[in-house]
Amino acid sequence: MRVDIRGQGFSVSEALRAHVERRLHFALGRFGGRVRQATVRLSDLNGPRGGVDKACRIAVRLPASPDLVVEDADGDLYVAIDRAAERAGRSVGRHLARGRDAGSARDVRIPEWVPLPAGEDT
Repeated sequence: MRVDIRGQGFSVSEALRAHVERRLHFALGRFGGRVRQATVRLSDLNGPRGGVDKACRIAVRLPASPDLVVEDADGDLYVAIDRAAERAGRSVGRHLARGRDAGSARDVRIPEWVPLPAGEDT
């Protein structure tokens, strides 16, 4: 899985980058090669004014489907990252489970001709 991390309005420190990568690998690593890329955008919405303004947006790229996007905001950027990564993991799990269920339903083949049980006439 390739991880792209960018900060909007500030530079991303090595400690912050390591935290994001660790949380994403923990949340998405169980899906193996099905997750191609995760793009993380970190931003400070209000700038120096403070408040609940640190946001984390994660877009997860899966094969043959649109990107799954989750966002979270908090006063503490690390908390926003943790919650967004956890939600991304749950969303990918649900998406892949739905795809597996739909795929198994499509694999069921109904024969064109079905013999009637003995003794029944049409």
